[in-house]
Amino acid sequence: MEKLSFFEIEDWEEEYIKKALSAYNCQFTSESLSEKNVESFNSTTILSTMLYSVLDPNMLSKLPNLKMIATRTTGFDHIDLNYCKQRGIVVCNVPSYGETTVAEHTFALILALSRNIVQSAQRTRRGNFSLDGLEGFDIADKTIGVIGLGHIGKRVAQIALGFKMKVIVYAHKKDEDLAQNSNVYFINDLDLLFARSDIITLHIPASPENNHIINLDNIAKFKKGSLLINTSRGSLIDTQAIVYGLEKKILRGVGLDVVEDEAIVKEERAILTQNLKPNNLETLLLNHVLLGYENVIITPHNAFNSHEALKTILDTTVMNIRGFLEDKLQNKIDQP
Repeated sequence: MEKLSFFEIEDWEEEYIKKALSAYNCQFTSESLSEKNVESFNSTTILSTMLYSVLDPNMLSKLPNLKMIATRTTGFDHIDLNYCKQRGIVVCNVPSYGETTVAEHTFALILALSRNIVQSAQRTRRGNFSLDGLEGFDIADKTIGVIGLGHIGKRVAQIALGFKMKVIVYAHKKDEDLAQNSNVYFINDLDLLFARSDIITLHIPASPENNHIINLDNIAKFKKGSLLINTSRGSLIDTQAIVYGLEKKILRGVGLDVVEDEAIVKEERAILTQNLKPNNLETLLLNHVLLGYENVIITPHNAFNSHEALKTILDTTVMNIRGFLEDKLQNKIDQP
């Protein structure tokens, strides 16, 4: 009988999956898959995780019976697809669940920065109703640069048009529907997007070619006084570039739902147990420096976290697993 193991699971998710897959042998843990617990799950045939279970060859080699990975994410940079192909392990993801949720969180960050919402709320809680230093700016008629036009990037562009913004898009493929709008411009020059955008927002996956797509070499090309938003993956931006942009007043504000090495930042005791490379420590320190800026808002990888999106993730994951078991594969990731 197939043995299904679910990691990084909350209580309500466990209850939901138990009902949906009641005919199967399922085990659950709130922990991520790690060296500490992998031996307890070595008979697993179907594995479901989120981002913090790193499924590299070392970890996967300790799961000799594994046939399928059902990641409860859109991104799959935590999974070694080459190794999975060699082993014949099928990998399925949730290709679309957060276009509305993440796009709305993107604009929550933009509006919080443009109208100084955090500072205003903190000040009034202290009984201070002064408006000094709280002047914001309208986003109507401003230009937003959208890097990446998948489900989320396209939704961000649509919301931006609703705010009467101009939209510049940098993407591999032009969207014909958006291209019909006179306020949408597709370009293939990233530096030009930097120079012309009042707000820049990232909606591309983590990959070797996208690593540090914003860096110390190009941050100076940003329009002075712009906002930088990242709700995709922390590795897309060199943290040093953010600090430089803030110190040189290139960036007026920064909104991040993801940061480099965020697993380390969220779990500081990992410093005591991991052999951190010098660049990991540098990034950790820089991320803590960012927390001290009033014009930086960091949320804890929470953009996906809406009731609707979470339910879609579970529904799709259950369907992916059933599809595998019934030889009706869906949402299979093409492996190199």
